Amino acid sequence: MMYRYTGGNANGTPVRPKTAEAKQWNLTSTDALGRTISASAAPLAPAPGALMDAARGSVSSASTTQSAKPEDSAFLANPFALRHGRRYLRDLPYPLPCDLPELQRQNLQTLLATSVFGRALGSSPNPECPPRKVLEIACGSGYWSSLCHDYLDGLGYENVQYTGLDIVPIAADLRKQHIDWKFVQHDLRKVPLPFDDGEFDIVVMKDMSLVVPLGSASQRILDEAIRILKSGGTLEIWETDHVIRSILPHPPPPPGKNPQEYACAVATGTFMISPITPFTEVHNKFLASSNSWITEALDKRKLSPTPCARISQMLLQETETLQGVENRRVAIPLGELRWEREAAAEKQTANRRGSEAARIKKSGIDSMTLTEEQAALRHTALLVVIQMIESLEPLLKEVSGKSQEEWQTWWGSMMTNLLQEKGGSSGECLEIGVWWCQKV
Repeated sequence: MMYRYTGGNANGTPVRPKTAEAKQWNLTSTDALGRTISASAAPLAPAPGALMDAARGSVSSASTTQSAKPEDSAFLANPFALRHGRRYLRDLPYPLPCDLPELQRQNLQTLLATSVFGRALGSSPNPECPPRKVLEIACGSGYWSSLCHDYLDGLGYENVQYTGLDIVPIAADLRKQHIDWKFVQHDLRKVPLPFDDGEFDIVVMKDMSLVVPLGSASQRILDEAIRILKSGGTLEIWETDHVIRSILPHPPPPPGKNPQEYACAVATGTFMISPITPFTEVHNKFLASSNSWITEALDKRKLSPTPCARISQMLLQETETLQGVENRRVAIPLGELRWEREAAAEKQTANRRGSEAARIKKSGIDSMTLTEEQAALRHTALLVVIQMIESLEPLLKEVSGKSQEEWQTWWGSMMTNLLQEKGGSSGECLEIGVWWCQKV
């Protein structure tokens, strides 16, 4: 569910958005996932099978196939290792945990992206050639596939088969949601993928910038995605930058903007990104530090901290196989921006007549206070950023040189700054994008 932000209570103290089952925690003694942290001991972890069993739900063997060779059987039999109190993929360079808290963060990020875009697909399906088979590469929990099913079903596209591919079977059995679903277990590092040429109408690669390193590996995956796509089929790439920038006050709307997309941005309190959108380095000192550490840690692993900057070029160079490259990028502020409040206050001070008040209200993101949904989206973006830093903690501690005690002190100060002191009100934004094109 989306986190709802209600501002503050009667004495001015910020109220933390929470789900019905969420609990408050001490920012200096617990982390973003609610776990107790200690300088002398690592956090206790659940039993080796508990988190992943809960995450995968019930995965029936009838809906799951494996493409592994005999030499991969050892990994498939025991794919996880417990490190730093969390579950990771064994003997793989993937930097994020593979446990229930991280899956929930990824699901929250997926929900955030589809909410700000107003849809689960960047492209618009062609009624004359309705999609029949959809593939989600590196599907994780399979949450995007379930959202895509709901979206296409709402448009009247029925009898669509969804396939998820990943190295471990952590996706729930979506057939229980009456979805025609199949999971295929396969290591993306090994090509070809276990599908026929031209098998799918839509192929989606979502949040894979930390899965596949830059260079020949990413090119091989792109080539495979094109191979298994039908002629005229749609390839979509969804990505989120891993470092934060600050947007400058009052960014101009993109030239030649799409009216529907602009209306969606206004309604959600987000900003459309174009080459003329003014950004600067992040103002918040804690996010500036995490930016530096994340960049260094990912560079060492040949992973991109800013994948959104390179996807268009990557697709446009495939001139013989892809055409009609389009994209949609948005910046989601991490809170109510200082200049938004100041601009709204100036308008109300200048003219308090009814017509002026109505105009201010109509402007959406320039109103005195954000709507409940806009505030919820922004706070959700903030939570995604915080929990991403939490998931990368071992890597960031290594490159920062901080001891466990020093990290806890920094972490507690960052949490207080961002969640209680509104430290993300100077233009800090999470940047999300979707790119799509058709196979020639």
